[in-house]
Amino acid sequence: MKKTDSNVVDIGSVSRAKLNDEVDELFKLPLAEFTDARNALAKKLKQSGRANDANLVKTLTKPSVSAWTVNQIYWQHPEEFNTLLATGQRVRKAQVSGSASKLADMRAALDARREALVELSELASSLLREAGSNPSPETIRRITTTLEAISALADGPTLGRLTQDVDPPGFESLTSFMAGTGTGKATQPSRSKASQPSAIASSSQRKATTTEARQKATRETQQLEELRQAKIAVAKISLQMAKKSLADARAKAQSFETAQKKANAEAKQAQKELREAEERFKKASAASEAAAERADDIAGQVAEATKSVEEAKRAVENASKELESLFREPPK
Repeated sequence: MKKTDSNVVDIGSVSRAKLNDEVDELFKLPLAEFTDARNALAKKLKQSGRANDANLVKTLTKPSVSAWTVNQIYWQHPEEFNTLLATGQRVRKAQVSGSASKLADMRAALDARREALVELSELASSLLREAGSNPSPETIRRITTTLEAISALADGPTLGRLTQDVDPPGFESLTSFMAGTGTGKATQPSRSKASQPSAIASSSQRKATTTEARQKATRETQQLEELRQAKIAVAKISLQMAKKSLADARAKAQSFETAQKKANAEAKQAQKELREAEERFKKASAASEAAAERADDIAGQVAEATKSVEEAKRAVENASKELESLFREPPK
């Protein structure tokens, strides 16, 4: 933050710092929320009179899945990310080293970077799964390649704001790291008829030129070997992650097969129980119908018995009345 004096702060610096923070927050969001959040931020900036900042925000491109994952590793796992960058510095330092142990240092640095890439690749898989995505081997390969490229570049893209994959440097980029190494062809010194070197000087010059050519060829061979080793390291990581994805897929397939077998067994058992229940229902229905018929018969018998009881009651009443009347009549 730039201060114009002891009490006044440069408003432009404050606005730029705030804008950087707001843009960083965009790239920290879940990928599906990026576009809506970007448009909302641009609208807010325009409404607040910051049209230039709004136009700048509008140009921000939604990251690819692999670039978004690398951004999340940078924001959520800074320690592991910095470890990778440190291994990249070790590789570059070994490349410009003139010590006799240069090749051994280079191999050690490449091994350290490979280990860091393996760890970050596993973190990438976890981040994608947490985001609801099943990472494919190709996606992991692109993520690993981008991470390797970032570690190899001394001055790379803005970290945490990637929108596309980053390609690793080629042979020309690697040679640029070598101290005192040129890529052009050696030029032959012009000869003047007035001052030609002696035979001995010419012989010495030819020997020096031959030695220099051999040294250059050796350096280029070493550079090619270093590049080959770097590509091998990335290929090993891709292979390792592909094997892991294959193992995970096989484990899931086996789990699904087991679940399917269990579901089939449960379905068969349910069908058996359903058939048994249907048989019991049929038997119960038949028993219910028979009981209903017996109940109807008994009800008819009860009705007849009730009728007989009523008739008997009336007969008793009539007999009782007749008997009473006989008792009341005087004897004759």
